[in-house]
Amino acid sequence: MKNTAISPAQARLRSARAWCVAALALGMHFAMAQHAGHGAPAQAAAPAPAKERAPRPQLGTGVAFAPDGSLWMAGLDGQGRLFLQTAHSQAQGWQWDAPRMLDTGTDRISADGENRPKLVFGPKGAVLVSYTQLLDVPYTGFIRMLRSTDGGQTFGPPATVHADRQVITHRFESVAFDAQGALHTVWIDKRDLEAAPRVGKKSSYRGAAIYRNVSLDGGATFGPDIKVADHSCECCRIALAQGPDGRVRALWRHVFEPNVRDHAIAVLDAQGKSAGIVRATEDDWRIDGCPHHGPSLAASQEGFHVVWFGIRQEGDAKVAGVRYARLAADGRPDPGSVQRIPDARAEHADLQAQGSRVAVVWRSTDGMASTLKAWTSTDAGKSFRLQVLGSVEGDNDFPRLVRHGERMAVVWRNSKEVKVHDIGF
Repeated sequence: MKNTAISPAQARLRSARAWCVAALALGMHFAMAQHAGHGAPAQAAAPAPAKERAPRPQLGTGVAFAPDGSLWMAGLDGQGRLFLQTAHSQAQGWQWDAPRMLDTGTDRISADGENRPKLVFGPKGAVLVSYTQLLDVPYTGFIRMLRSTDGGQTFGPPATVHADRQVITHRFESVAFDAQGALHTVWIDKRDLEAAPRVGKKSSYRGAAIYRNVSLDGGATFGPDIKVADHSCECCRIALAQGPDGRVRALWRHVFEPNVRDHAIAVLDAQGKSAGIVRATEDDWRIDGCPHHGPSLAASQEGFHVVWFGIRQEGDAKVAGVRYARLAADGRPDPGSVQRIPDARAEHADLQAQGSRVAVVWRSTDGMASTLKAWTSTDAGKSFRLQVLGSVEGDNDFPRLVRHGERMAVVWRNSKEVKVHDIGF
């Protein structure tokens, strides 16, 4: 039988075709957000009822190296239960232990696309698993966290991270420790959108907002909710990375005036102070919707490496694609470092760096099969070599690239198995 599986990006593309014809003419291969509250324009006529189809598997995972070099993964099983699984490197490759279930009570958990469980290791044996708890109102959620203080052997009950408990969007969280052991949690929040005045049916507030808080005791307690910036994109993941100075930076798709969806970067101060935001990409991409496609960030010796998706003027044409660039220590872009990944179907790229070595991985989908590719550099991102790591048909997750010392590995989950590929340079 012919395989008719499609990727998440293509499924969204089909549903969005009614209003993004102009964007498709520019070669876009992803979906623009079109549901209520996500910034898409109203449609003149209701589309024909879609045929019912089986729910897409919830394959979104969080991956991290443990301090001992083992590889850990957090995700959902076929029944929607949160599990933790560990892999060890053997002569014949990575071998996964049996998964163990984590107690999340009655929480319904998101593990789709860029809104997935997260996993982070901290000082003093801390292991944290965060996730978005889905609420009954569409596109709403709470950020929840499980905490272990014994290296992941046992976990306490889940707790809500933020102080605000309105039934609104608190989603797309990211978590990271800084060099001093402070835990930073950052998420997309719509409390300001809800509070803003409306002009007819349209809100005067554009997009959502970026909020965060700080925990100084490894996730036992959290400080107040702090607004990082007004007017962010609504459904793009937030990238976090510890800079050369040990402080954490957040990178997200921002809505600059009047409606330009480039990226902004900010320092996350452990005392909760705000140093303002810096514009990190300059595509000048003007859309009225969210592309569901966030950036990735990694520290360099002098600043940062970054990959993102956008549409950018190249010569006489506007060209869609995933791009790589370097940022200065303050987050400002180096225009001469911008390079477009040599794959027109590249989506949801991830990035890691160590010294002069830089790796970018992504999924490339043609409608029948998805291919895992890597772009590696040994000269700090000045030049790259393309590698093909594998291919699979059917449903699959975006690849996750993680690092432990000089070792980098990409974890790629599909509906049947989890594949691990070590990155060679």
